[in-house]
Amino acid sequence: MRLTHDQIQAIKQTAHDILGDDSRVILFGSRTDDTKKGGDIDLLFEINHTLDSRAATTGELYVSLIRKLGDRRIDILLKDASTPEAPVLQIARQNGIQL
Repeated sequence: MRLTHDQIQAIKQTAHDILGDDSRVILFGSRTDDTKKGGDIDLLFEINHTLDSRAATTGELYVSLIRKLGDRRIDILLKDASTPEAPVLQIARQNGIQL
């Protein structure tokens, strides 16, 4: 996994602060492969409750992560209780690493 301990802690803290105690974060994509270089940070955030606005919450997560991790490419998937299941979510779970 190509994230530092500090980056992992910042991501987990952001999830906890914005989404709450029931949040889970999965890193997926190229950053899970130690043999690759570069690439964006692909994150799946999952929670068991329903959000008022997934779009607003995704924006809040993104801004917080940029502030903590610096200006870098970050892709965010956010699944709450009302989000329909999609193939991309299944792939992220199967191939990703829970932080």
